[in-house]
Amino acid sequence: MAEQDVCSEYGVSVEEEAESLRDSLLEVAGLSELFKALADETRTRILFLLSKRELCVCDLALILEMSLPAVSHHLRLLKIMRLVAYRRDGKQVFYSLDDEHVVELITVAGKHFGEMRGIGK
Repeated sequence: MAEQDVCSEYGVSVEEEAESLRDSLLEVAGLSELFKALADETRTRILFLLSKRELCVCDLALILEMSLPAVSHHLRLLKIMRLVAYRRDGKQVFYSLDDEHVVELITVAGKHFGEMRGIGK
C-alpha cells in the first residue's frame, strides 16, 4: 500500500487564509532577481567593499585583482538592480551603495554568515 500524503490525512490548515497569503506573494515579486545578483561572489565582494567606502572602478579592479572591463560588467548589473549608485568627478566615476537598505542587507548577511560559522556567538 502506498504511503498516504500527510496533507490528505491531516488536512490543510490555511484554507481560509490561502487567498490572502497568495496575494501577499506580490510583495516579494522580483526579490529572487536581487538574490541572483547577490549570489555572485564577485558582486558580493564589490558590495562589501562599497559598504566600507566609495570607490572608483580602478580602485575596485586593483583590490579585487580583476580587469577593468570585468569590474565594469559587474557594476553595470548592480546599477540596474539599484544596489549601487555613482557620481562623476571629472572623468572619474565613483561608486557607493545605493542606500541604507543595501548596507543593511550586507550587514545582516555578514552576521548570519558569521553565526553559521560559529563566529558571531
